[in-house]
Order: sequence, then structure tokens, then C-alpha cells
Amino acid sequence: MSRIKPYLYSLVSSQGLLKLQRAVAEWRRKQADKPHLVSVYLRINDPHSYLLLQVLPILAERYNIDFDFRTVLRLQEDMYPAPQLWEQHAFADSAFLANQHGLTFPKTPPTTTPALAKYATAQLLHAELQGDYLEQATEIFKHYWHDQEDALNTCIDPRIQRNMECYQHHLLANETRLHNNGHYLSAMLHYGEKPGGEWYWGLSRLAYLEQRLTALGAVKNVTTPSPSTELNTKPNAASNTGNNGESTPISDKIPIILYWSARSPYSYLGLVRAKALAARYDIPLIVKPVLPMVMRRMQVPRQKGLYIFKDTKREAEKYGIPFGFAADPLGAAVERCYALVDYASEQHCANLFLEIFTRSVWSEGIDAATDTGLKKIVEAAGLDWSHAKTLLNNNDWRHWAQENLLDMYDKGLWGVPSFHYRQLSVFGQDRLDRVECALREVYIAEQI
Repeated sequence: MSRIKPYLYSLVSSQGLLKLQRAVAEWRRKQADKPHLVSVYLRINDPHSYLLLQVLPILAERYNIDFDFRTVLRLQEDMYPAPQLWEQHAFADSAFLANQHGLTFPKTPPTTTPALAKYATAQLLHAELQGDYLEQATEIFKHYWHDQEDALNTCIDPRIQRNMECYQHHLLANETRLHNNGHYLSAMLHYGEKPGGEWYWGLSRLAYLEQRLTALGAVKNVTTPSPSTELNTKPNAASNTGNNGESTPISDKIPIILYWSARSPYSYLGLVRAKALAARYDIPLIVKPVLPMVMRRMQVPRQKGLYIFKDTKREAEKYGIPFGFAADPLGAAVERCYALVDYASEQHCANLFLEIFTRSVWSEGIDAATDTGLKKIVEAAGLDWSHAKTLLNNNDWRHWAQENLLDMYDKGLWGVPSFHYRQLSVFGQDRLDRVECALREVYIAEQI
């Protein structure tokens, strides 16, 4: 079965299957004479929802689409291992994105009460069936996020406020629909019926939705700018390549620290991208491996893992990183990898070894739980397999892996990949743009 799995992973993430599923979904849409329908899941206390809401009018003006708004509120506990830290980072990330893209956002989190959030949610649920959801939501979200409690109260019908329990089934239906369709986040866009339904997270994945709508001929107004293109070309926006790929060395050599897991597909992308970023600024990259969540006896529900795998595939293609022909390294393969990190460090090739390991398991289908597979990885990194195989039963790495975990927690982080540079700590390979902005500021300061 282990030999078959890479082919199954490759099939699940293949362009051929994706095109077929999209074609089936489009055929069904036409047969049913339905419009291009984009489901939008918004949460009043989610800053990413507030940013997404601000670009939806432009999206509707450019594309021949209808919106199906679905208000949610409660987070799925098994999907968020550290919900408070998630919310803190979501606010900081959204403030960064708003500044980069010229969107409206507060300087500090709102102080509105949880009860008011529930009232606002009920009002939004009511508006879903009125036809003017976008207009109502724009006002409600604005007042909520800018701490305008009196103005927010004027948007909430007192009859709704007095009958909150009447909206609980409506809320549950929306949250169940989100879950059953394969997701857990808010600020989500969903397009296409099964098997061609796909998820697009907020501003970060909006371009993928636009690409699909454009391919379907759904552009109705070419004079209206593409929202994702506009977002990516705002002045001072952090690029993915940085200064056209030119070297911009920084003299103080303070490193980027990457908290990383051999089992995380996003960590694979994060390592490749962070390595290139560190090289552009001629500073060190220190990788601190931690055990995968499942090996730390935490939960990663299947639907979360499936979304991550598919999302990593399109992100990998975006950055030109091979991915998809995978041999999941969970368990013994991860342990064998970590057992060799100290040896690779002694040979001054730890980062290279970890990059080759993740490329091998996530794009070449190499089973690192076997000696045959791990030998290929070890030798590709320039290490001696005859020595390496004598180290595989060494468990000293378990101490430093857990120390790395505590160090990650101490930085206000909870998952991988996460990055720390100077005073900045960010979660997710998406937020390497924040790290790059911090690097640019240091570089510019050194030139003055």
C-alpha cells in the first residue's frame, strides 16, 4: 500500500483531475441553468472577514457572479489548537494586509462584548434572506471593528435582539454546511458544486478564484480592475520575489528563525522560500524542528489535512516548487529524519538535509521510513549513509525537539511553519511577506 500512496496523492492533486472536476461542475451548472454562485462565509469577529468584505463589491462588479452569504460565529475546537493566539495573529496579519493594500482597518482590536457579537451575528443571519446582505454587513462590520458600539446598536433590530434563540438553528445550519463542504475557517469563498467545489481563503487566495472565473468567461466588466491584481500592485506591497531577485545584504546578520515540521507540507514550502529570502539578504536561516501535531497527541481532522494538501499544491505551483507525488512521513520517517539532524549540523548542511528530506517525501514519493529511501536522501545531502544509519536509534533529538516547541510557544507561536525575526513573530508561509518587509526596513535603515 505504501508504494501506491504516492500515486494516489499525485492523482488527488493532479491538474488533470482538477480540470475534470471543474468541467463536471460547470456542466452541471449549465444543465441546471444556475448562475456562477460564490458562497461567502463571514464571521463578525474575524479580521480577515472584514478585509474580504471590503473587496467583494469590486469582485461583483467585475464578474458575472451571485453571492450566497453564510454567517458563522463559533470556531471548531478541533481545528484551532490555540484559538487565542490565532486571533491575535489574525489581527496583526490583517493590519499588515490592510496597510499594504489600502484597506480600512483599526489600529487596535475592538472592545465590543461577546454578547454584541452575537447580536450582530443574528442581524447578519436575518439579512441573508433579505437581499441586501452586502450593504448591511458592510455597515455592521465597520461599526464592530472600529468600536462604534452606539452605531452598531442602531443596525440591530431590537426584535432580533430579543429573540436570539430563534436564530440558533440558522447559525448551526451555516456552520454545519461549512464543515460538511470541507472547511473550518471563516473569510472563506467557495465556488463550484461537487466534485468541482474549491475553497479560497480571503485576500490570500482570491487570485485563484479570479483565475477560475476568468477561465469560465465570467468577466462581465473588463474596465473594473481585478481585485487580486489591484491588491498585489498597491505601492509598497511586499513581493514574493523581493527587489526583482537582486541581492540586498544586511550587515548585522541577525538570523531568521523557522519553526518547522518534516510532516507539514506548508513547512516544506516555507523552508524553500525562507532559504531564498535569507540568501537575498545574506543573513542566516536557523531551522528549529518540532514534532508534528499528531505525534504530539493533538488532533488534525481529515478535512483539514485534505484542504492543506490541495492548497499546498496550488501554492507550490505558484512558486515553482515541486509537490504532490508524496509519501507521508508521519511516524518513523519523521523520527529517522530528526535523528540525523545533529549529524547534518556537524557537517554544516542541516538546512540542506531538511530541504532534501521534505522535497523527497512530498514531491518524489520516497519512503523515508525505509533504509532504501532514507539512504537516497542522506546521500543527496552529501552525508555518509554508513555512519548515518548507526544514528537512527538515537533519541537525543526528542529533548531538543521539545525545547524548540517551548521556544516557539515563548515567541507567541503555536504551529508550523512559523518565523521569528528580531521582534517579529508570524505564523504561516503566507506571512513571509511580513518578514520581508521587516528585512527591507533594516536594509533601508542601513543605507541611510
